[in-house]
Amino acid sequence: MDRLLSMRVFEKVNDEGSFAAAARVLDMSPAGVTRLVTDLEQHLGARLMQRTTRKLALTDAGQAYLLRVRGILQEVDDAEAAASQDASELKGVVHVVAPHLFANYFLAPQMARWLARCPKVAVHLHTDPFPQNRIEEFDVTFMVVSEGFDANVVARKLAHTEYVVCASPDYLRRVGTPNEPQQLAHHAYLRFPWQAASGYTARGMRLLRVDASQPDIEVPMHVAFQAESYESLFAAAIGGAGVAALPRYPARNYFESGALVHLLPDWIFGRYTVYIGLPTRKLIPARTRAFMDFASDTVLPASVASRGTAP
Repeated sequence: MDRLLSMRVFEKVNDEGSFAAAARVLDMSPAGVTRLVTDLEQHLGARLMQRTTRKLALTDAGQAYLLRVRGILQEVDDAEAAASQDASELKGVVHVVAPHLFANYFLAPQMARWLARCPKVAVHLHTDPFPQNRIEEFDVTFMVVSEGFDANVVARKLAHTEYVVCASPDYLRRVGTPNEPQQLAHHAYLRFPWQAASGYTARGMRLLRVDASQPDIEVPMHVAFQAESYESLFAAAIGGAGVAALPRYPARNYFESGALVHLLPDWIFGRYTVYIGLPTRKLIPARTRAFMDFASDTVLPASVASRGTAP
Protein backbone atom coordinates (compact mmCIF):
# COMPACT_ATOMS: atom_id res chain seq x y z
CA MET A 1 0.00 0.00 0.00
CA ASP A 2 1.23 3.47 -0.90
CA ARG A 3 0.47 5.01 2.48
CA LEU A 4 1.14 8.60 1.39
CA LEU A 5 -1.19 8.25 -1.60
CA SER A 6 -3.82 6.68 0.64
CA MET A 7 -3.55 9.64 3.01
CA ARG A 8 -4.01 12.11 0.13
CA VAL A 9 -7.02 10.18 -1.15
CA PHE A 10 -8.59 10.01 2.32
CA GLU A 11 -8.13 13.77 2.74
CA LYS A 12 -9.63 14.48 -0.69
CA VAL A 13 -12.65 12.22 -0.07
CA ASN A 14 -13.37 14.17 3.10
CA ASP A 15 -12.89 17.55 1.41
CA GLU A 16 -15.01 16.68 -1.65
CA GLY A 17 -17.72 14.86 0.29
CA SER A 18 -17.81 11.64 -1.73
CA PHE A 19 -15.64 8.98 -3.31
CA ALA A 20 -16.89 9.86 -6.79
CA ALA A 21 -16.11 13.57 -6.41
CA ALA A 22 -12.65 12.81 -5.04
CA ALA A 23 -12.02 10.43 -7.93
CA ARG A 24 -12.85 13.17 -10.44
CA VAL A 25 -10.52 15.66 -8.78
CA LEU A 26 -7.70 13.12 -8.50
CA ASP A 27 -8.30 11.72 -12.01
CA MET A 28 -8.74 8.23 -10.58
CA SER A 29 -11.50 5.64 -10.79
CA PRO A 30 -14.08 5.62 -7.98
CA ALA A 31 -13.21 1.97 -7.35
CA GLY A 32 -9.54 2.87 -6.96
CA VAL A 33 -10.35 5.64 -4.49
CA THR A 34 -12.60 3.34 -2.48
CA ARG A 35 -9.96 0.62 -2.41
CA LEU A 36 -7.24 2.98 -1.13
CA VAL A 37 -9.42 4.26 1.72
CA THR A 38 -10.48 0.71 2.61
CA ASP A 39 -6.84 -0.44 2.59
CA LEU A 40 -5.93 2.47 4.83
CA GLU A 41 -8.67 1.55 7.32
CA GLN A 42 -7.52 -2.07 7.32
CA HIS A 43 -3.93 -0.98 7.88
CA LEU A 44 -4.97 1.21 10.81
CA GLY A 45 -7.47 -1.28 12.18
CA ALA A 46 -10.06 1.46 12.55
CA ARG A 47 -13.09 2.72 10.65
CA LEU A 48 -12.37 6.28 9.44
CA MET A 49 -15.63 7.01 7.63
CA GLN A 50 -19.25 6.05 8.06
CA ARG A 51 -20.69 5.37 4.62
CA THR A 52 -24.42 5.67 3.88
CA THR A 53 -26.32 5.94 0.62
CA ARG A 54 -26.66 9.69 1.12
CA LYS A 55 -23.46 10.98 2.69
CA LEU A 56 -20.11 10.31 4.29
CA ALA A 57 -19.25 11.23 7.85
CA LEU A 58 -15.95 10.94 9.67
CA THR A 59 -15.85 8.76 12.75
CA ASP A 60 -14.14 10.07 15.86
CA ALA A 61 -11.04 8.14 14.81
CA GLY A 62 -11.33 9.60 11.31
CA GLN A 63 -11.54 13.17 12.61
CA ALA A 64 -8.46 12.71 14.77
CA TYR A 65 -6.57 11.01 11.93
CA LEU A 66 -7.49 13.73 9.43
CA LEU A 67 -5.99 16.43 11.66
CA ARG A 68 -2.67 14.60 11.73
CA VAL A 69 -2.80 13.70 8.05
CA ARG A 70 -3.26 17.31 6.97
CA GLY A 71 -0.15 18.35 8.88
CA ILE A 72 1.89 15.46 7.46
CA LEU A 73 0.85 16.14 3.88
CA GLN A 74 1.55 19.85 4.23
CA GLU A 75 5.04 19.17 5.56
CA VAL A 76 5.69 16.78 2.66
CA ASP A 77 4.53 19.38 0.13
CA ASP A 78 6.70 22.05 1.71
CA ALA A 79 9.73 19.77 1.76
CA GLU A 80 9.27 19.04 -1.95
CA ALA A 81 8.88 22.74 -2.73
CA ALA A 82 12.03 23.59 -0.80
CA ALA A 83 13.98 20.94 -2.68
CA SER A 84 12.73 21.95 -6.13
CA GLN A 85 14.58 24.33 -8.42
CA ASP A 86 11.81 26.91 -8.08
CA ALA A 87 11.34 26.84 -4.31
CA SER A 88 10.00 30.41 -4.31
CA GLU A 89 6.88 29.41 -6.25
CA LEU A 90 4.28 28.46 -3.67
CA LYS A 91 1.68 25.82 -4.39
CA GLY A 92 -0.87 23.69 -2.62
CA VAL A 93 -4.02 24.41 -0.62
CA VAL A 94 -4.70 26.65 2.38
CA HIS A 95 -7.69 25.45 4.40
CA VAL A 96 -9.46 28.43 5.96
CA VAL A 97 -12.46 28.77 8.26
CA ALA A 98 -14.22 32.04 9.14
CA PRO A 99 -17.60 33.35 10.31
CA HIS A 100 -20.11 33.65 7.50
CA LEU A 101 -20.20 37.45 7.40
CA PHE A 102 -16.42 37.83 7.47
CA ALA A 103 -16.02 35.17 4.79
CA ASN A 104 -18.58 36.65 2.44
CA TYR A 105 -18.00 40.35 3.07
CA PHE A 106 -14.21 40.47 3.39
CA LEU A 107 -12.44 37.26 2.36
CA ALA A 108 -14.26 36.16 -0.79
CA PRO A 109 -14.03 39.56 -2.54
CA GLN A 110 -10.21 39.45 -2.18
CA MET A 111 -9.70 36.01 -3.75
CA ALA A 112 -8.91 37.40 -7.21
CA ARG A 113 -6.08 39.46 -5.72
CA TRP A 114 -4.78 36.44 -3.80
CA LEU A 115 -4.79 34.21 -6.88
CA ALA A 116 -3.03 36.91 -8.89
CA ARG A 117 -0.29 36.90 -6.25
CA CYS A 118 -0.12 33.12 -5.68
CA PRO A 119 -1.87 31.43 -8.61
CA LYS A 120 -0.89 27.90 -7.56
CA VAL A 121 -2.15 28.19 -3.98
CA ALA A 122 -5.85 27.38 -3.77
CA VAL A 123 -7.96 28.51 -0.83
CA HIS A 124 -10.61 26.14 0.50
CA LEU A 125 -12.90 28.36 2.55
CA HIS A 126 -15.28 26.94 5.13
CA THR A 127 -17.75 28.96 7.19
CA ASP A 128 -18.73 28.44 10.81
CA PRO A 129 -20.42 30.88 13.21
CA PHE A 130 -18.02 29.75 15.96
CA PRO A 131 -14.72 29.00 14.19
CA GLN A 132 -12.71 29.44 17.40
CA ASN A 133 -13.85 25.95 18.32
CA ARG A 134 -12.20 24.42 15.24
CA ILE A 135 -8.72 25.96 15.11
CA GLU A 136 -6.93 22.60 15.02
CA GLU A 137 -8.89 21.51 11.94
CA PHE A 138 -7.70 24.27 9.60
CA ASP A 139 -4.55 26.02 8.48
CA VAL A 140 -6.00 29.49 9.18
CA THR A 141 -8.94 30.46 11.38
CA PHE A 142 -10.49 33.93 11.34
CA MET A 143 -12.40 34.54 14.54
CA VAL A 144 -14.24 37.49 16.01
CA VAL A 145 -14.24 37.18 19.80
CA SER A 146 -15.11 39.32 22.79
CA GLU A 147 -12.56 41.27 24.82
CA GLY A 148 -12.68 38.66 27.54
CA PHE A 149 -11.79 35.79 25.21
CA ASP A 150 -8.90 33.82 26.70
CA ALA A 151 -7.71 30.61 25.07
CA ASN A 152 -4.40 28.88 24.73
CA VAL A 153 -4.15 29.31 20.95
CA VAL A 154 -1.60 30.72 18.56
CA ALA A 155 -3.17 33.85 17.08
CA ARG A 156 -2.32 37.10 15.35
CA LYS A 157 -4.42 40.14 16.21
CA LEU A 158 -5.90 41.62 13.06
CA ALA A 159 -8.21 44.43 14.13
CA HIS A 160 -10.85 45.61 16.62
CA THR A 161 -14.53 46.17 16.10
CA GLU A 162 -17.63 47.37 17.90
CA TYR A 163 -21.16 46.06 17.66
CA VAL A 164 -23.86 48.72 17.62
CA VAL A 165 -27.63 48.72 18.02
CA CYS A 166 -29.68 49.04 14.83
CA ALA A 167 -33.22 48.93 13.48
CA SER A 168 -34.98 49.89 10.27
CA PRO A 169 -36.87 53.19 9.86
CA ASP A 170 -40.07 51.24 9.15
CA TYR A 171 -39.78 49.29 12.39
CA LEU A 172 -39.10 52.45 14.38
CA ARG A 173 -42.12 54.17 12.85
CA ARG A 174 -44.28 51.28 14.01
CA VAL A 175 -42.82 50.69 17.46
CA GLY A 176 -41.04 53.90 18.38
CA THR A 177 -37.40 54.97 18.70
CA PRO A 178 -35.66 54.18 22.01
CA ASN A 179 -33.79 57.14 23.47
CA GLU A 180 -32.23 55.25 26.37
CA PRO A 181 -31.28 51.61 26.87
CA GLN A 182 -34.15 50.76 29.24
CA GLN A 183 -36.67 51.53 26.49
CA LEU A 184 -35.40 48.55 24.52
CA ALA A 185 -37.43 46.34 26.87
CA HIS A 186 -40.49 46.94 24.69
CA HIS A 187 -38.76 46.00 21.44
CA ALA A 188 -38.26 42.74 19.56
CA TYR A 189 -34.69 41.42 19.78
CA LEU A 190 -32.95 39.91 16.75
CA ARG A 191 -30.21 37.93 18.46
CA PHE A 192 -26.99 36.19 17.53
CA PRO A 193 -26.38 33.33 20.02
CA TRP A 194 -23.02 34.52 21.36
CA GLN A 195 -23.50 32.34 24.42
CA ALA A 196 -22.82 29.25 22.33
CA ALA A 197 -19.17 30.28 22.05
CA SER A 198 -18.28 32.77 24.74
CA GLY A 199 -20.31 32.05 27.85
CA TYR A 200 -22.51 35.08 27.18
CA THR A 201 -25.67 34.32 29.14
CA ALA A 202 -27.64 37.57 29.16
CA ARG A 203 -31.40 37.11 28.77
CA GLY A 204 -31.66 40.38 26.94
CA MET A 205 -29.29 42.92 25.43
CA ARG A 206 -26.27 43.97 27.47
CA LEU A 207 -24.95 47.44 26.61
CA LEU A 208 -21.76 49.29 27.48
CA ARG A 209 -21.41 53.06 27.68
CA VAL A 210 -18.85 54.15 25.07
CA ASP A 211 -17.06 56.50 27.47
CA ALA A 212 -17.42 54.06 30.41
CA SER A 213 -19.08 56.84 32.42
CA GLN A 214 -21.88 54.52 33.58
CA PRO A 215 -22.12 50.86 34.55
CA ASP A 216 -23.10 48.31 31.92
CA ILE A 217 -26.83 47.83 31.48
CA GLU A 218 -28.64 44.59 30.73
CA VAL A 219 -32.12 45.12 29.33
CA PRO A 220 -34.53 42.13 29.28
CA MET A 221 -35.95 41.73 25.78
CA HIS A 222 -38.19 39.32 23.93
CA VAL A 223 -36.09 37.33 21.44
CA ALA A 224 -38.26 37.41 18.34
CA PHE A 225 -35.65 35.95 15.99
CA GLN A 226 -32.32 34.20 16.52
CA ALA A 227 -29.80 33.22 13.85
CA GLU A 228 -26.19 32.07 13.67
CA SER A 229 -25.79 34.05 10.43
CA TYR A 230 -25.26 37.79 10.49
CA GLU A 231 -26.50 37.99 6.91
CA SER A 232 -29.83 36.70 8.26
CA LEU A 233 -29.81 39.23 11.10
CA PHE A 234 -29.05 42.09 8.70
CA ALA A 235 -31.88 40.94 6.43
CA ALA A 236 -34.33 40.65 9.32
CA ALA A 237 -33.38 44.07 10.71
CA ILE A 238 -33.62 45.76 7.30
CA GLY A 239 -36.97 44.05 6.77
CA GLY A 240 -38.33 45.63 9.95
CA ALA A 241 -38.45 42.61 12.27
CA GLY A 242 -36.83 44.25 15.28
CA VAL A 243 -33.66 45.55 16.92
CA ALA A 244 -30.26 43.92 16.38
CA ALA A 245 -26.68 44.37 17.56
CA LEU A 246 -24.61 44.36 14.37
CA PRO A 247 -20.94 44.92 13.49
CA ARG A 248 -20.30 48.61 12.91
CA TYR A 249 -18.39 48.50 9.63
CA PRO A 250 -20.90 46.59 7.46
CA ALA A 251 -23.77 48.35 9.24
CA ARG A 252 -22.49 51.82 8.39
CA ASN A 253 -23.23 51.21 4.69
CA TYR A 254 -26.87 50.71 5.64
CA PHE A 255 -26.81 53.78 7.88
CA GLU A 256 -25.62 55.83 4.91
CA SER A 257 -28.27 54.40 2.58
CA GLY A 258 -31.03 54.87 5.16
CA ALA A 259 -31.90 51.16 5.32
CA LEU A 260 -30.93 51.05 9.01
CA VAL A 261 -30.80 53.57 11.86
CA HIS A 262 -27.96 53.59 14.41
CA LEU A 263 -29.71 53.62 17.79
CA LEU A 264 -28.30 54.78 21.13
CA PRO A 265 -24.97 56.04 19.72
CA ASP A 266 -23.55 56.56 23.22
CA TRP A 267 -23.85 52.83 23.87
CA ILE A 268 -22.43 49.73 22.22
CA PHE A 269 -23.25 46.04 22.48
CA GLY A 270 -19.59 45.21 22.92
CA ARG A 271 -16.01 45.43 21.67
CA TYR A 272 -14.56 42.50 19.79
CA THR A 273 -11.22 41.53 18.32
CA VAL A 274 -10.57 39.87 14.98
CA TYR A 275 -7.80 37.26 15.22
CA ILE A 276 -6.08 34.99 12.74
CA GLY A 277 -5.68 31.70 14.60
CA LEU A 278 -3.28 28.87 13.79
CA PRO A 279 -3.23 25.21 14.82
CA THR A 280 -0.57 24.15 17.27
CA ARG A 281 1.77 22.70 14.66
CA LYS A 282 5.45 23.45 14.98
CA LEU A 283 5.86 24.01 11.25
CA ILE A 284 3.82 26.69 9.50
CA PRO A 285 3.89 26.08 5.72
CA ALA A 286 5.21 28.93 3.60
CA ARG A 287 1.90 29.19 1.75
CA THR A 288 0.07 29.60 5.07
CA ARG A 289 2.43 32.37 6.18
CA ALA A 290 1.95 34.06 2.80
CA PHE A 291 -1.83 33.88 3.13
CA MET A 292 -1.73 35.28 6.66
CA ASP A 293 0.41 38.20 5.50
CA PHE A 294 -1.93 38.80 2.56
CA ALA A 295 -4.97 38.77 4.84
CA SER A 296 -3.34 41.15 7.30
CA ASP A 297 -2.47 43.59 4.53
CA THR A 298 -5.45 43.44 2.19
CA VAL A 299 -8.56 41.72 3.57
CA LEU A 300 -9.69 44.69 5.65
CA PRO A 301 -10.21 48.06 3.98
CA ALA A 302 -7.29 50.40 4.59
CA SER A 303 -9.58 53.06 6.05
CA VAL A 304 -10.77 50.55 8.63
CA ALA A 305 -7.54 48.75 9.46
CA SER A 306 -5.65 52.01 9.96
CA ARG A 307 -7.99 52.90 12.81
CA GLY A 308 -7.59 49.50 14.41
CA THR A 309 -11.23 48.66 13.81
CA ALA A 310 -12.81 46.08 11.60
CA PRO A 311 -16.12 44.61 10.45
